[in-house]
Amino acid sequence: MPEVTAVCLSTTIQRTLTFSEVKIDHVNRSQHYVANASGKAVNTARVLNQLKKDFCQVVCPIGVNNKELFFQLKEKEPYKIITVEIPGNTRECWTLLDRKNSTTTEVIAGEPAIQADMSEYTLQLMQKIEESLEQTNALLLAGSRPEIWPKDLAARICALASKMGKTVMCDFWGDDLTETLQLCTPEIVKINEEEFCRTFGYAFPQPEEELAQLIAQQSLKFGNIFVITRGKDTTFAADNGKIYKAAIMQVKPVNTTGCGDSFSAGFLYSYMKDKNMEKALQQGTECAAKNAENELPGSIC
Repeated sequence: MPEVTAVCLSTTIQRTLTFSEVKIDHVNRSQHYVANASGKAVNTARVLNQLKKDFCQVVCPIGVNNKELFFQLKEKEPYKIITVEIPGNTRECWTLLDRKNSTTTEVIAGEPAIQADMSEYTLQLMQKIEESLEQTNALLLAGSRPEIWPKDLAARICALASKMGKTVMCDFWGDDLTETLQLCTPEIVKINEEEFCRTFGYAFPQPEEELAQLIAQQSLKFGNIFVITRGKDTTFAADNGKIYKAAIMQVKPVNTTGCGDSFSAGFLYSYMKDKNMEKALQQGTECAAKNAENELPGSIC
């Protein structure tokens, strides 16, 4: 049985294109490309299932207009993805990998707003999340909430999991996070430095020591864990106010897309085993580094 339910509200069809070099104002022809089902929680689920087979299952909405392509890509994923079909399109994005300059550029196509009553689809989604949580021990809710969904949806999902006694890990920010924290207390909040500062009204960027203290304050206030990733810089975390740090591993990057999602997977996988913060931060850091060395986003193999 799976251990984690991963919920992805921003499901994505992702194409990763590799170029010898990307030139602005030129026709750029890729050497090759790979397409996959994606989105923050989907990427995290992929890594969780690479760490342990069938460790995680995904619940996500998909647009009916391009559902055939999503289902085709879904078949490549060796784990369960539970879908709710909704009007419109699943969004698409393209990641451009420049081999010469070792750069990663992501291009996301924003879908037009759907003019539809989403109440029935919201009920379907909540029902499938609840059914999945009945089989698992934890919820991972990651990624942005498209405007088509109710503003309190993220909070409702987390509150449901909390009420069911599940470990809850959030990887989203802004109003959705503040509303969630008013309704329930996720055991783990994992976001990046800019998201943390913007959510809680701090200037960005912050000096390291001040940032660490601010993270500790929020962790102590809510009595939970805050993990703040900082790209190539040291990751800061706090557990009920106690500060932890994890240095980033230096690697030659191939594709940095999905590094944060891979970190989340490694952290959650380790934390669920023995709730050891130092081990969890270490495994999260290792997974992020391995992801950067892979072409496929959200992959450590």
